[in-house]
Amino acid sequence: MQRLIENIQIHIPFTMLYESYLDYFIKHKFNPEIYINSDALDMYSVADFNTVAKQLQQQDLIITLHSPFWDLSPGSPDPAVRDLTKQRFDQAIQLVPIFKPKTIVCHAAYDVKRYGFMKDIWLENSIETWTWFSEKIKNEGGHLMIENVYEHYPDDILILLEKLGNENIGFCLDVGHQAVFSRSPMERWIKDLGPYIRQLHLHDNFGEQDDHLALGDGNIDFPKLFASVKQLKIKPMAVTIEPHKEQDLFPSLKYLEKVWPWRM
Repeated sequence: MQRLIENIQIHIPFTMLYESYLDYFIKHKFNPEIYINSDALDMYSVADFNTVAKQLQQQDLIITLHSPFWDLSPGSPDPAVRDLTKQRFDQAIQLVPIFKPKTIVCHAAYDVKRYGFMKDIWLENSIETWTWFSEKIKNEGGHLMIENVYEHYPDDILILLEKLGNENIGFCLDVGHQAVFSRSPMERWIKDLGPYIRQLHLHDNFGEQDDHLALGDGNIDFPKLFASVKQLKIKPMAVTIEPHKEQDLFPSLKYLEKVWPWRM
């Protein structure tokens, strides 16, 4: 299992990592995907972030980051909302030279219920925001990954990635979100977005709620997912497990070890 652990990320909010789980991650050699939420940005100092980053880096652990997302909208038609989004993103960017992450994951934040009647405006604003953000990340040596959440179809993100046309921007396929919110099958997401897939987020559910269950505890067909990914010769830069309960972590690792498609 240790070989698998060396090849994946474990998602954890910075607040939890700082307050309770740093020693646990170091003990088990877990590579963290650190969620930088608004609480972390408002509560902790640069020194606090440095303390955690140095301890992880001393263990040669690979770090990825997940940017803030609650109530943020990179493509909002309201300039004040976009300004707030950029403000939070800019705070996250300040942490890139500290953590030196391999990738930074952000939500595309397209929701047809809110933006479907003005998709062209959403797209134009999104391109401006992501171009600005990706350049800042690139200057610090990282890669931006745009993740699906409420998007119904891969085209909702494909058009954005095609317009951006930036080698430093990839797609993070969140299979749990796809199972709950998408109206097109997983195979289509992989086929249409295959050239852009550079990260995977893995968690399970029954297609009704975003439960973040242990892998194998829902009805997502992970063997079929990995077979499709392998067939298209996709090898992501990062693969992340996103458990919301500590007791789901090791069952997820054991399950993933059985279906892992790449040589380790």
